[in-house]
Amino acid sequence: MRPYPSRPARLAVPAAALLLLLGAACPAVAADGDPDRDFTIEDSRITESSGLAASRLHPGVYWTHNDSDDGPYVFAVDSRTGKTVATITMRGVGEPRDVEGISIGPDGDIYVGDIGDNLDGTWSHVWIYRFPEPKVLRDATVTATQYDVKYADGARNAEALMVHPTTGRVYIASKNEDGGGLYEGPAKLTAGATNTFRRVGEVPWVTDGAFSPDGGSLVLRSYFSARVYDFEDGRLGESRSVAAPFQRQAESVTYTADGSALMFGSEGAGSGVVRVEIEGGAKPSGGGEEKGKPSGSSGSSGSSGSGTPSSGVGDGQDGDGKGSVGLGAVIIVGVGALWFALRRKRGQG
Repeated sequence: MRPYPSRPARLAVPAAALLLLLGAACPAVAADGDPDRDFTIEDSRITESSGLAASRLHPGVYWTHNDSDDGPYVFAVDSRTGKTVATITMRGVGEPRDVEGISIGPDGDIYVGDIGDNLDGTWSHVWIYRFPEPKVLRDATVTATQYDVKYADGARNAEALMVHPTTGRVYIASKNEDGGGLYEGPAKLTAGATNTFRRVGEVPWVTDGAFSPDGGSLVLRSYFSARVYDFEDGRLGESRSVAAPFQRQAESVTYTADGSALMFGSEGAGSGVVRVEIEGGAKPSGGGEEKGKPSGSSGSSGSSGSGTPSSGVGDGQDGDGKGSVGLGAVIIVGVGALWFALRRKRGQG
């Protein structure tokens, strides 16, 4: 999300210095012609990619969007080339305010979360938009369903929207510097009525999240880290760290469609998306939100995909943006300055 304009100017210098260090430490990401690998978003219109969702119909394609004030647009980006292969314009949804998350449900519908709140709890309600994933990738205008959303415990800022891949229930993770909450929507969203989301778990600062294809795991990321949680019966279980890449403004994450890896994205023009392998490959967990439902029942291709991403940050990875000991040293130098800046950025994505 673009910085909230009222933040103190004096904080810009240390923050900018750290971003320059990060830019120097992270190698450029380039497409190599293979799907679901590291790639760079080439579209000059996509400067604030704030969410990622792996296509269920088009292998190697990822859906993304800008955030504040961009309009009702969703983009399909081919990971083989980094090029946009379809631009979808949503109609029937009014004027989006601050789109921050995207996910695909078990019904094949794309859910878009207009859930950001720059003023950290000013909006009395937020919105979710929904439309079927196009079977053909081309520019098109689609009619989307709009759902009004509020939180049972009051308005708040959020950037992570996740649809469970077997039950279709929608979850939102709120964003707060002191820790946010995981909110569960009703069993079925209703258009023309208020859909109340209730707090069911505690989470850290979150900028995006995604379920594994079988629903047995939930990954949540922040600016400098990520964790993957066991997920069963609609509740968070044990968690473990993920080797998240260091990125200029870490905003998005999704599983690959086959569950074999995580894809981490960032904001900015020509931003990179970095693949992080799941330790041991895609393997079933036996978890999921509904007991008795077989793993992989979401219908995604490949294996069930609830394997464990390699834990820790910078634990022996190559210089591909996934972290290193040297990069860790850079973070130590600048993280103090940026932390104080983030403490002031309540409404910033």
